[in-house]
This record gives sequence, structure tokens and C-alpha cells, in this order.
Amino acid sequence: MSAARTVLERLLRRAESARLRGADERASLPMTGAAEYLALRSLDELETFHAEIALAEREGAIGVQREGRSGDGSKLLRLTVADLPALARHLDVHLLDERVAEAARRLQTWAARFPIIAEAVDAWRHGRKVRGGGPEVAGDLALAAKAVAAREDDARHERILRRESVRLFGDSKRLEKLTPWLELLVTGELAATGLSKEYVWSAIGLRREPQPLLLAGRGTVELADATLPLVHPYLGLPVESVQSVVTPAHCLLTIENLATFHDATRAVGAESALLLYTGGMPSPAWRAAYMRILRGLPPELPLYHWGDIDEGGFRIAAVLASTAQAVGRQLQPWLMSPEMARASAVPGTAPPASSLAAMTVWAERAGWHTLAEDLRRHPMQLEQESLDPLLPGLQAPSSVAPGR
Repeated sequence: MSAARTVLERLLRRAESARLRGADERASLPMTGAAEYLALRSLDELETFHAEIALAEREGAIGVQREGRSGDGSKLLRLTVADLPALARHLDVHLLDERVAEAARRLQTWAARFPIIAEAVDAWRHGRKVRGGGPEVAGDLALAAKAVAAREDDARHERILRRESVRLFGDSKRLEKLTPWLELLVTGELAATGLSKEYVWSAIGLRREPQPLLLAGRGTVELADATLPLVHPYLGLPVESVQSVVTPAHCLLTIENLATFHDATRAVGAESALLLYTGGMPSPAWRAAYMRILRGLPPELPLYHWGDIDEGGFRIAAVLASTAQAVGRQLQPWLMSPEMARASAVPGTAPPASSLAAMTVWAERAGWHTLAEDLRRHPMQLEQESLDPLLPGLQAPSSVAPGR
């Protein structure tokens, strides 16, 4: 890129910024401080620079102030935008409003289905980036919307990530590259949340490899075409096949992380509880199986969830609580409040203010108002693997009883 073009593009950005602020878009740039101009040393470099500026001036794109005392009047003092669209045409670039209009057109198909798209377009219209990208990323966002819509329309099944990528785009790695935009659509939040890519994929029913539904406890599980006994330490089944569970368990406990699930299946009293591994963020197909299981269990059987004490953990809890509520059940937290963690003498870490705010929001959405207040009083984040497995219903200190 030539030195003159660099200066003209900077002038264009200034004018566009002024337009966004509602100010006079005839922005100017003093050449007495322009590094590119001051760095020119040879006569050839100066003549080339002046010639490019003169061409933009002749096209009516800019106005030029020159120093009359310089002999030939060639020394540049200031450049001013005379006609912003003309300057854009001269540089062969599209102005922001044109690029935003094109982005909105490309995303129009998905805007009604995903309201966050309208927020993204509005952010671009005001000169803000979304996940580090401007309107030029609209194509990727449209592809991400196509993928999320396809999974929502087939929520009964889980799909293998790379196979689904080939099916949709003919490229086994395309979906992985779209993960930031999948996350935007899944969370409905413009700012990046820091959630893991596996969390995002699972939320729409994508897995790197097949993920069975893991159950532990006593009783039998009804499948679409068979009845099987639950076995120790656990049983893994295709998530779509599970219809219901008959169990003498005194409670159902869902567990976010695999290591903790394995430990819990071997903990004291495990045989008196029904344990389910959520696979991190439970997929739509998993949530459908969870609802089928809940419908077949006694209505008085208490439901608990044990996950990480962090933003992702409470997002998962809120999704599970909403799923349980859809069949008239209420989910309670287990070992997820600072009070419970302190009783186990395991030190946590202080979350950033933004994470703490998100944690309390998701705890509230789960209906865990007392727990949310405990988080505000005693900010903490802690991975559940840091705690020894302790199951509901066992004789535990009162301080670890689940809080609402």
C-alpha cells in the first residue's frame, strides 16, 4: 500500500467516524504530523505522493491546502474530505453504511429466528465490532445460523460434529471455524462469554464423538425396544433410546463433569440415588430424554444438580431447571453454593466482577435465589472436581444442605 493511500484511508475513517457521531463529515488531516508524509526522503517519493493526492483532488474527493511559500506550492499542509462517497469510490472501498446494508441483506433470512442478529447489525451500524468482526463477517454468521437452525429442527438427535459439517457445508472443519458465531447465536449475547467450544457444540446437539447417556443406580431402564437393569457402576445408552426409568432411589442427581460422575458412582450411598451425567451442557436430545425420565418418576422424588461453581456451571443449571420446570418439577442445587463449598474446607477463587454478575443471573434463572444471594455475599468460583463426592440424603453437616 502506498503512503498516500494510507493517509487517504485514515482520512476516510475519520470522516466515517464523524458521520456516525452526527458531526461534520468533512474531516481533515494535518499533513504536518502525518508520519507517512514526513518520512518521504527522495524526490521520486514526494512526486509520487503528490501525484496520488492531486488525483483524488481532481476527482472532487478531497480538498488540499498547500503552502504558497514553498516555491512551487507543492508542500501539503492539510487534507479535507470534500465528498465522502467520492473518496470511497476513489479508494475502491465501500462505506460502512453500504457494508452494513449488505450484511443485513445476507442475514435477513435468519433475523426473525435469531433476534441477536438484529443487535449485531445495529452494533455494526454504529461502528462497533461484534466478537472482533465487522459487517464483513455476515457470511460466517449466516452459515452459523443455518447450522443452528438445522440442529434446532432436529433436536431429537445428536450429531457428530464433523459429519454434520460435511453434510451442511461439504467441509469437515467448517463448523469448528464457525464456533464464535455459533456461540453468539446459542447465548444470545454480543460479547464473548468465554464458554468452551464443547459447551457451545453440545448446546445445539453436536458432539466430537458419540456420547451415551450415563446412568447409575438401582432399577430398570425402559428403552424403545427393550428393558434393561441398571448395573454397577453405571450404564451407558444411546440418548434417543431411553424412555423411562423405574427405580427405588430416594433422589435424582444430575452431575456436570465426567470425573465427578465416576467418583459419585462409587461413593457411599450411591446405590440409593439415581445419577445422570449431563455431558457438560446437556444437548437438546439429552434434555428430551431427561424429561421422559422425569415424567416416569414419582412426583415427590427430589431433583438435584451438582455442577461447577462458575458461569458455565450456572448456565447449565438454569437450562436443567427450565427443562425440569417444563414437566412441573423443581430442581435444587447440590454443593454449588459458597456456603456448601466452605463446609468442605476447599478454597475457591474470587471470580471477576463480570463473571460473578453472570453467575448470579443464571442462579436466579434457575430459581435459586438464596444461592444467588450467597454468591453476592461470598463471591467464589470452584470446579466440582475439587470436592469429594457427597450425595444428597446422607448424614451431612447442615451447612451443606442444598440452599434455594
